[in-house]
Amino acid sequence: MKQPTTPSAVRVVAWGCLLAAGALLGSCKKEQPETPVPASRAVYAVGYETNAAGRRVATVWKNGVATPLTDGTRIAQAFALAVAGADVYAAGYETNAAFGSVATVWKNGTAAALTDGTRGACANAVALAGADVYVAGYEANATYQLVAKIWKNGTATALTDGTREARANAVALAGADVYAAGYENTTNGAVATVWKNGVATALTDGTRPATAVAVAVAGADVYVAGYEANAAGTLVAKTWKNGIATALSDGTRETRAFGLALAGADVYVAGYERGGNTPVATVWKNGTATALTSGATSAAVYALVLAP
Repeated sequence: MKQPTTPSAVRVVAWGCLLAAGALLGSCKKEQPETPVPASRAVYAVGYETNAAGRRVATVWKNGVATPLTDGTRIAQAFALAVAGADVYAAGYETNAAFGSVATVWKNGTAAALTDGTRGACANAVALAGADVYVAGYEANATYQLVAKIWKNGTATALTDGTREARANAVALAGADVYAAGYENTTNGAVATVWKNGVATALTDGTRPATAVAVAVAGADVYVAGYEANAAGTLVAKTWKNGIATALSDGTRETRAFGLALAGADVYVAGYERGGNTPVATVWKNGTATALTSGATSAAVYALVLAP
């Protein structure tokens, strides 16, 4: 997989995904070399907006203009976004008439249900490869255990056997390989897990609760971000490179990692670190933290995008 070029800036965004799409347009005079001129970039965001009835409406914003994905009669949220040319995909859930959550992917505002609504389900992430649409999430089984799943073009593949609760929180593609990140419960608690083509690799030993929230691939290297409790029960933000963990804090204060981006040899992580009792929005670059807020009010970063 081709690595991104080294960025000149880091754009920090809220929950969901934000993508910038644009192109360079050329203009020239007679017998003069073509000079590229930057075109305006379309900026997309995804999430929800609460309507007058108090229901959450799944929403996509393009350049600040909102487009609701649902009619507001039922609760819905969108958690992830991917853009390919003129097509905009969002992933999340919408409740049905029986108040069950239906894992849903929207293409240009048109919904496609991934589950039948008989059991709770949610789509947490979406990725594109040509004409193929991959979604990561979970669905409850007949015994009400959550099963981590990947959907390819609407067809589900279970990542776990349903005997223990599991969720897929992220998906990444590298050639023909499909990676997912999330967790699977054990008798001791949640184990941070990464799946490659359906085969699980545990990132933690299960002695303390942990979860993986983001995954990215660069060449042969697989990076995962998430968090794990330490011996004192404090959550510690971590990255894993090919299964080897690096703590992003010393464990004296709670930290969580939610977003991950790669640029050459640089690894960026988004999340928060508690300052006292208040979460402080934080970005780490190669393990070095930069606080984005003062700690006067609660704040967190859920995703980031690197600007070329």
